[in-house]
Amino acid sequence: MSQALEAGVRFFQYRNKRGTRRDIYETSMRLAPLARGAGALFIVNDHADIAFAVDADGVHLGQDDLPIEHARNLLGSGKLIGISTHSPDQAKIAEAGGADYIGFGPVFRTSTKDAGPVQGVEKLSAIKRIVSVPVIAIGGITLATVGEAIGAGADGVAVISSVLSAPDIRLAAIDMIREIERTGMQESEVRGMNNE
Repeated sequence: MSQALEAGVRFFQYRNKRGTRRDIYETSMRLAPLARGAGALFIVNDHADIAFAVDADGVHLGQDDLPIEHARNLLGSGKLIGISTHSPDQAKIAEAGGADYIGFGPVFRTSTKDAGPVQGVEKLSAIKRIVSVPVIAIGGITLATVGEAIGAGADGVAVISSVLSAPDIRLAAIDMIREIERTGMQESEVRGMNNE
């Protein structure tokens, strides 16, 4: 995390599908203060109770996790709750249930998680048109694909392999941030021209 913080990443989700709940708790207890000290947000994946216990900034839930209303009761209104979605119906239900943001995908092919068939950037754009909460593109986001995701309207991207498997994590994170900023600026310019 420290290398990504140095690169300028300011939103972290701790995801551990194999560790015990105790392992996840103990690691979260170490990571939450690191993020907080750097002014970054720290989200725990799947476990609202662990997010509560470590005073994380929120929790990210999958379709099979604790229902959002119970996570909200546990965490309170001041914490973020994100939901992974894979269809327009799931996206609309998540927003109606009070999600602060949704993850949508997999936008591209990925080996990191089994989230069903690839949705593509066209469906990502369609999701942006039917919900008003921020949409984070998930699945297969690399330096080569991030521009497509941002160009399709994603408010942010979830990145794992293309940064963590790089020889230099800090440099990979810097490159990703620069590409997001570059693509985002181009999109702003295009939208500005369309509004004239």
